[in-house]
Amino acid sequence: MGKYFKWLIRINLKKIKFWLDCARVYSLPITVLNWLVIFIYTIKCEISTDPLVLTKNILYGIVCLIGISLVHMSTNLIDDYYDYRILSLDKKFMSMSQNCKCKYLKDNLATTEDLKFAIITFLGLAALIGIFLFCTVGAYVAFLALAGLVIAIFYQKLSLLGLGEIAVILAYGPLLYEGTYYVMSGKFSLPVLILSIACAMFTNTVLYAHMLMDYDGDKSQHKTTLCQKFKTKNSALKFILAFYGTGLLLIGALAFELKNPLYFLPYLTIFMIADLYKSLKDYNQDKTNLPKIKFWHKPLEKWEEISKTQDAPFYFRFFYSRNIVVWFMILTCCAILSGK
Repeated sequence: MGKYFKWLIRINLKKIKFWLDCARVYSLPITVLNWLVIFIYTIKCEISTDPLVLTKNILYGIVCLIGISLVHMSTNLIDDYYDYRILSLDKKFMSMSQNCKCKYLKDNLATTEDLKFAIITFLGLAALIGIFLFCTVGAYVAFLALAGLVIAIFYQKLSLLGLGEIAVILAYGPLLYEGTYYVMSGKFSLPVLILSIACAMFTNTVLYAHMLMDYDGDKSQHKTTLCQKFKTKNSALKFILAFYGTGLLLIGALAFELKNPLYFLPYLTIFMIADLYKSLKDYNQDKTNLPKIKFWHKPLEKWEEISKTQDAPFYFRFFYSRNIVVWFMILTCCAILSGK
């Protein structure tokens, strides 16, 4: 009997790991780092002398992170569901898309029915966390959670209208930052709003770089993403600098607002941005182009295995764009910790 239960647990753990991989759990560091920025900021600015209050605020912040992570992963799965429906319409769509897109569905490792069940599970767990915070923190949680749910469910539709970037900026900016700040402190803040948009602009570049590399596949499927609104891939590429530039300007403005020059630390990412821009330009011209790996490109997960596949040029740039955001967040945390 004991062996049976061990076998059952092992099977369930395999399923959980499978769906976490499908939901791209590897992309969660961006979500966690965004949360960490506002988590540290809140503790630094709203520190309580009462250990009980401080412990409670920290606990609510951690619970909030779990809910945010579940919504993030459910959004990835919902995106796969709609993408696969489009890809299935025509073999040409399948051939033009990235090999890694919806791979678990293409390889028949799961069905769309399985996928729908997984989406409902992720969203259901997130909803339970939302109800808990609503009951313990306050009514505003309901509005923030509802806005996040709407973005998660309709993100793919918004993306097809060229509004995916706006959805990401709202979700990873005001909703995540002001939401976490409110859950932990019970109020909202203008500096938090500025900080949220600055960080969201950088976070959005990961999505934008992904869509830029999907330019040909999305064009063949008649998907109207923001990148598709530009006549050429090189024109679309130039717009990524607008996101990076806005993020740097806002974090610089925060340095003056909070009278802390160390908020200029994230400007150290500029050389990496220039390097990524050149790399994406090379990719536009040749999808097989793979630059020589330097230490500042890392970490690149499972690179030994990925580097032997034809998806390596895509994953290299995807990971690198993510790593730039990671450094931006780490440097911003350093600036916050240095403040009074």
